[in-house]
Amino acid sequence: MTNTPKPKPRKPLPSQPPSRDDSVGSSTQKPYKFVAFPQERPRLQHPAGHDKFDKNRLHGTLFLTLKVKTSLHVSTGIVVPGDDIATRVSLIKTMVQGIDKHLVIQGSSLKGCIRSVYEAITNSTLAVVTSKFRDKIPNERLPSRNKEQLCPASQVFGALDWQGLIEFNDVKCENIGFNTGFMPSLYRPRPEPGSAYFDARGKVAGRKFYYHTIRAIEKGQNQGIAVQQAAREYTFTTQLQFKNIKPEELGTLFVVLGQDSNYPIALKVGGGKPIGMGTMTVEVSQARILQNFEDLRSHYSTYTPDNNHLLTGEALETFIATQIKTAHSRLIQLPQLQQLAEVLRYPTDREPPEGMY
Repeated sequence: MTNTPKPKPRKPLPSQPPSRDDSVGSSTQKPYKFVAFPQERPRLQHPAGHDKFDKNRLHGTLFLTLKVKTSLHVSTGIVVPGDDIATRVSLIKTMVQGIDKHLVIQGSSLKGCIRSVYEAITNSTLAVVTSKFRDKIPNERLPSRNKEQLCPASQVFGALDWQGLIEFNDVKCENIGFNTGFMPSLYRPRPEPGSAYFDARGKVAGRKFYYHTIRAIEKGQNQGIAVQQAAREYTFTTQLQFKNIKPEELGTLFVVLGQDSNYPIALKVGGGKPIGMGTMTVEVSQARILQNFEDLRSHYSTYTPDNNHLLTGEALETFIATQIKTAHSRLIQLPQLQQLAEVLRYPTDREPPEGMY
């Protein structure tokens, strides 16, 4: 009787990376974690609307300064020869550049990033669900089909056929030029049935967020493409206009922007999140706050700049702290905020993942 040699295990193809543990607690293996849904159903309410300024709500503008902490790429989806944008690589995936050659982050990209965090720490539904995965979403987390009854996030950021209360402008880089980086090949996560992607009901376990890391992976894989990007410490500026916002809604926005000293979080913007890209910190440099009809009348009845309602320094810090306190007492879900802060806390000492994602 002869012994038949066992076949050698086949190496996975590049398009099929090896399966890895997707456990929620396996932070050393996967660069993301799930934030669980609140146990209570979302409370749907009638949104404020845009037909008039509500005297019991807040209106105004936030002036933001965003600083890049790990290389940032927000893709246009277009790949061009390097010569087209004055770089020596053969092909490069582009970012948006203004007519003055400064890099730009589209307002919609910033809005999506901020909304996802706002949804996670309030008792909100999901914004968009594709038909392919609709049966995997808990029924109470599906977007409301009635625009007269919206969840907390949809009341602020909008829903299908309903305009939000915050206007997001494009975010302009203050630095001239750009950096040429490298985006390695990324693969979609491949959870097995029964993994931490799903709960006991077979529904998704929560909202997924990628950890911040001390740096982004730039090299180390044979496959990938050069990308146009903003380098570390590049600075961007923008303004957010809002109207008919409740104090707790504005306070929750401040928490999302990293203004709560008890939960110092940073944003994850653009592509390359699994390899550590896209970390940005936010400073609220000024705020114009209109709180009553007299403020509104004086602001909108003249063409000359009005700085009477402009908050800076200690006055701004006090105002932000007051709104955040109100948000914690009326709107924010503390368990979800604590889970999220573990993932998005910044600064961090976390290293980016090694090997193929």
